[in-house]
Amino acid sequence: MAALDDLALRRQARRLLAPWDRPGSPGATLGLVRDGALALHESAGLASIELGVPIGPETCFRVASVSKQFTCAAILLLAADGRLSVGDSVHDHLPELPDLGARISLDQLMHNVSGLRDMLELMRLGGADLSHPCRTEDLLAAIGRQRGLNFAPGTRFRYSNTGFLLLGRIVERVSGESFGDFLARRIFAPLGMTRTRHTPSVAEVAPGLATGYLPHQGESFLRAQHGFPLGGEGGLVSCVEDLALWDRNFDTGRIPGLAEALAEQQPFANGGPNLYARGLEVAQYRGLRTVDHGGLWPGYKTCFLRVPEGGMTVIAIANHGGIDAHALAHRLLDAALEGRPGFHPMPPMPRLDGLAGRWIAPESGATVEFAEGPTATQHGVPFSLAPTEDRRLAACRGAFPFTASLPEGDSLLIETDAGTITRFRRAPDEASLPEGLAGRWQCEELGTTWAIVPHEGGLAVQVRGPVASAGPWPLEGIEGDAFRIRTPGTLFQGWLDGRAERGAGGRLAGFTVNGARASGLRFLPA
Repeated sequence: MAALDDLALRRQARRLLAPWDRPGSPGATLGLVRDGALALHESAGLASIELGVPIGPETCFRVASVSKQFTCAAILLLAADGRLSVGDSVHDHLPELPDLGARISLDQLMHNVSGLRDMLELMRLGGADLSHPCRTEDLLAAIGRQRGLNFAPGTRFRYSNTGFLLLGRIVERVSGESFGDFLARRIFAPLGMTRTRHTPSVAEVAPGLATGYLPHQGESFLRAQHGFPLGGEGGLVSCVEDLALWDRNFDTGRIPGLAEALAEQQPFANGGPNLYARGLEVAQYRGLRTVDHGGLWPGYKTCFLRVPEGGMTVIAIANHGGIDAHALAHRLLDAALEGRPGFHPMPPMPRLDGLAGRWIAPESGATVEFAEGPTATQHGVPFSLAPTEDRRLAACRGAFPFTASLPEGDSLLIETDAGTITRFRRAPDEASLPEGLAGRWQCEELGTTWAIVPHEGGLAVQVRGPVASAGPWPLEGIEGDAFRIRTPGTLFQGWLDGRAERGAGGRLAGFTVNGARASGLRFLPA
């Protein structure tokens, strides 16, 4: 690339970062790796608002789930050493885990097809948000209470932090080292990643770490609160330069065998492709193959985006909870690859007549809302939609397959993982709550009691869980026996989809709650 092209690209990066290049704002950093060099590294905003310290080349961040590829790398290194096999059952190494009625392999954990319910979702349903102090023992107890799975292992995709926490503990048990020491000895030191470290305690001092902030009341910010310990699911602190050194290993193989194995995909049981490899997602973007992963933790967002055919990698990291690092990375990629052979133009946006509003899947009670942008929202998490070549709308977010057809009358189809296609129909604008919900209910798998009580003219949940209490969480009717529960949180204001279960004479016998990453949780009278 000519020097003037480099200059233009740096200016594009500065333009993308310009909204946060102002006093009193946290911000983000952008890096672009090309031909074995960090060709671009631009930053804007403050690493510490309190101290007025700007984000710079040596600033570190919590990269959250970008850690997962390193956890998988550790398992693969132990497999290469002959100390375990990726086909081993998780019970071979962690026999204390509950019997969930199915064999789960280490590889199924790495590919997010284990069916294990997500521990962070389980904690949230038990009243403990990410800002609430808890211990690793609390997370393990939540896993240990489970008696069922989201689905049979290997049949579906569901993002689960549980699997990666367990993988990290397996690394420790097999290697005889702490997870952080193993990563430092086998990966960070050989690659020169001197500013990357595993931080199991959020109270641990990490040199150069930017403070994470959340937007608050317009132009102000609050320091993001962290209460949960961090393991193999998301415990790394790192920076653009160190992630660029990690990216270089995908080309040089200085630590051999990792690049190919991490990006290796395995099909679902029905033969359909799983986009999620080992701690990385393999997808297509504008005609080019991408290998990427995002990271999200209160006050921090990361996108690690490799484009092997384009010969480049984009790294975007923010300490501003309102920045979309995924979109930021893809806009820089657009600028770097525009006009290059094989990089396709974006398909035109189709007419979106009749899309906006709330939709429900009648059989499961799952809901989705569409709005201008276009955007979709599931379980309270909004995400942008982009047009596809076949005139559908696909989610612009990593690791969550979601492609919606345009409405045909009052119905539309949504395709998710393993080729699953679900018909949704338009939900009524207003609906009554199912009869009989008021009272005390308990869920053994959560170790939790919910009291559904009158609240502001309706009903709300008061939660008493094993670690914390929470509420009120307002309820709203959706249709018939389907309802939703609004759940405030550190990262977003979410919702749970619920469905009442009727016994003899139509009497309410219980209800089932489904979250984004934990489903089929049954509540019975307390």
